[in-house]
Amino acid sequence: MDLHTRIMKKNYREVPMWWFYVILVLNIALIMFISFYYNATVQLPWWGVLLACAIAVFFTPLIGVIVATTNQAPGLNVITEYVIGYIYPERPVANMCFKVYGYISMTQALTFIQDFKLGLYMKIPPRSMFMAQVVGTLVAVIVYTGTAWWLMVDIPHLCDKSLLPPDSEWTCPMDRVFFDASVIWGLVGPRRMFGDLGEYSAINWFFLVGAICPFFVWLATKAFPAHKWISKIHFPVILGATSMMPPAMAVNFTSWCIVAFVFGHFLFKYKREWWKKYNYVLSGGLDAGTAFMTILIFLSLGRKGIGLLWWGNADDSTNCSLASCPTAKGVMMHGCPVF
Repeated sequence: MDLHTRIMKKNYREVPMWWFYVILVLNIALIMFISFYYNATVQLPWWGVLLACAIAVFFTPLIGVIVATTNQAPGLNVITEYVIGYIYPERPVANMCFKVYGYISMTQALTFIQDFKLGLYMKIPPRSMFMAQVVGTLVAVIVYTGTAWWLMVDIPHLCDKSLLPPDSEWTCPMDRVFFDASVIWGLVGPRRMFGDLGEYSAINWFFLVGAICPFFVWLATKAFPAHKWISKIHFPVILGATSMMPPAMAVNFTSWCIVAFVFGHFLFKYKREWWKKYNYVLSGGLDAGTAFMTILIFLSLGRKGIGLLWWGNADDSTNCSLASCPTAKGVMMHGCPVF
């Protein structure tokens, strides 16, 4: 109950909870109807719908806390694809539907919460914000569905790259992303990659590692109470950042750690008041500086075909001579190990 909340409660009526419950029940009922009567198309059974909804409900407050404190949102897209790929394999459309119901619904919920948070600071009436969200969602659904229907029905050979010129810049990136994900996680299935039929089953141990790492940070704060910086270590952010690798490489994360821990620890220890006052401004300045330098390098060098190649931005094949070696068993190549 901070100042903003007290002002809002004094001047505006809150949105009744039963409005949210009605929308929740109607949406789940609609999804269940689709899973029953259009099962041949969506492939997802009714229990898959309920499981996806349960995942969204369970993870929304947890991911919401991480977003509220760090502005970083770990994604559930791979987790949802992983879960349904194990339980209900060889069904690519069902895998994508489960991903949408379990992951996209959570991200939309967090987006709506962010809208209400913005409305709290901007003193927008909650009921007006709610109606704007509902109307905007309905308009978006109609426009998106109509556009997709028009593109897929009335335009032949959509995204057929064989009809494009050799050097064409026209692509369908999101089409490839969803198609590849449906094949990898739905048709092939995680069991053939990360299960008893695959080569990477040891990766599953990292689920346990990620679960216990925050516990070790908590133990360290109890063992060394004088070192306040230990409590600032946030493993969900550290581990979640690796989702950007690739295209980011190890040097991107080492430079990030150096700035965050060394520079940040120095400021927090010796310039604590300055740090508390300008921490977010500094973070925004670093992000803005990266964006400006990207544009500047592209305009000044990239358009002229000039590239900067050094150890900080070189690809793995430059930094590691073995990166181009084959990893299949029994394949022999000069200068490469044989597995």
